Amino acid sequence: MTTMERVAILGRGGAGKSTLAITLGTVTGLPVIELDKHFWGPGLEATSPEEWATVQAGLARAEQWIMDGDLGPYDVLGVRLRRADTIILLDYSFWLCAWRALRRSRERLDFWLWLWSWRHRSRPLLLKAVTDQAVDATLHVLRNRRATAAFVAQVERTRKQGR
Repeated sequence: MTTMERVAILGRGGAGKSTLAITLGTVTGLPVIELDKHFWGPGLEATSPEEWATVQAGLARAEQWIMDGDLGPYDVLGVRLRRADTIILLDYSFWLCAWRALRRSRERLDFWLWLWSWRHRSRPLLLKAVTDQAVDATLHVLRNRRATAAFVAQVERTRKQGR
């Protein structure tokens, strides 16, 4: 497994991006940056694409980080994809993500529409952004909880061997 210093975790809402970020942060000691806290303003107002690109650029300048979320337009996602050495795409089923989102909170209608259409609309845009922008990064596509647990275990083993 390659060295992980700057990790971008992407995927559908409810896939567990934040949970994985916290877990990997604990295992690796890398600082976790919760992008939701930087993207959403009062009343769940989204940051403008211009401002979001600037915010991401500032966050991505750090030498080490784990960032979770694929918030905002995919054309500004490249700001952090170009800096990432590791990309993790949580490609979980709609039903699991919907169940998790429902348990977590009441979401707005636009969230549910995005969640429903993610695999056919957002995922191709996301993969294109990764292909175009993260040319030197290692991409890990994790399709279920078992694959994610195995990935975390591998990272943990690799870190222990490196000590």
